[in-house]
Amino acid sequence: MSNKSPPPRPAPRLYLATPVVDDPASLLAELPGLLAAADVAAVLLRLKETDQRTMISRIKALAPPVQKAGAALLVDGHPELVARGGADGAHLPGIAALKEALPSLKPDRIAGVGGLTTRHHSMDAGEIGADYLLFGEPDAKGQRPSSQAIAERLDWWAELFEPPCVGFAMSLEEAHEFAANGADFVLVDDFIWADPRGPKAALVEIDAAIKKAHATALAGQNPAGQEHG
Repeated sequence: MSNKSPPPRPAPRLYLATPVVDDPASLLAELPGLLAAADVAAVLLRLKETDQRTMISRIKALAPPVQKAGAALLVDGHPELVARGGADGAHLPGIAALKEALPSLKPDRIAGVGGLTTRHHSMDAGEIGADYLLFGEPDAKGQRPSSQAIAERLDWWAELFEPPCVGFAMSLEEAHEFAANGADFVLVDDFIWADPRGPKAALVEIDAAIKKAHATALAGQNPAGQEHG
C-alpha cells in the first residue's frame, strides 16, 4: 500500500435537468447546441405524466442526441421505462425507490438517488449501490436546506466516500460554492432555462464558474506548488 495522497478529484461536470417535457420538439432542437457548448456529463429528463407508451416514445426521441454528444440520459423516476426507452439510467427519489429499482437497473444502467435528508440515509444509499447521490434538491413543498448546509454535506461526502456526489444548484453562486466544496457534478435546472440570455449562455457561464471554483480550491490545498503526481 502506498501512503501517497490520492489524486485530486477531477473538475466537476454539469448535470442538466430539462423542463417537464410534454412535446419534445423544442428540446430536441435546442439540446445539441447546449451539449456542444459546455461540459455536460448527463441530462435528467423530466417527463410529463401520461401513458407509458407516450413517455417511452419521448425517451426514445431524446436519448440519441444526448448520447451522441457523449452525455448520459437519465429519466427522473420511472425506472421501468429506462431500458424500453433506451435511456442510460434513472434518478430515484429516496432510499425506498432506489432499493426497488436497483434489480431492474443494475448492472447495465445508472441508478442515482436524491431525497436523502440525513447522513445515515446517504451512507445507506452508498452502501446499497447508488451510482451518485444528489444533495440539495427541493422537497415536495419546495423546501430545501440552506446553501451552506448543502455545501457542508457535499464536503463531508467527498472527503469520506467513493460514489460521486451532485450538488443541486439554483443559482450561479450556488454552483460555484458547491464545486468548491467537493461536488463531482453540479445539477442545474429551471434558472438555466429561464435565463433571459438563453440557456446556452447560462450554461457556458455556469460551466466556467464550476471549473474556476474547483481550480481555486485545488490551489488552496497546494499553496506551495508542491509536486504533482
